[in-house]
Amino acid sequence: MPKLTNLYHLALAVTDVDRSVPFYERVLELTETTRREDPETGIRKVYLRAPGEDFYVVLVQHPATERGSFDGRRTGLDHIAFKVDSYAALKEWEQRLADYSVTYTPATASRSVPGASVVVFSDPDGIQLEVWSDLPA
Repeated sequence: MPKLTNLYHLALAVTDVDRSVPFYERVLELTETTRREDPETGIRKVYLRAPGEDFYVVLVQHPATERGSFDGRRTGLDHIAFKVDSYAALKEWEQRLADYSVTYTPATASRSVPGASVVVFSDPDGIQLEVWSDLPA
């Protein structure tokens, strides 16, 4: 069996791509590469990519979205975690989130991964996002 080599994309169902895209562009510095709207199904998709990276975040808006707030305790997606190279970079992320008035939990030692620290915040639909780093030596 051939080995899986990388994550290609992560597709997130959102209530409004026009509201979510600016958040992902400003806060996560992703760049919109493709936008598709299917007139038959009413599904709207926007592909976003981090410069120099090989994966995409795809925001998908289904027609007549009727769902409650995101809840990581339901079966399905719990959260999305990104990694940075250093604890100093993680602290820079805290400042970035503050600059964009994004509510976040400051860097704290992980309870599940010894030697790591995490900053937690949410996107406009309440999807939990995290930025991780190793703790300073």
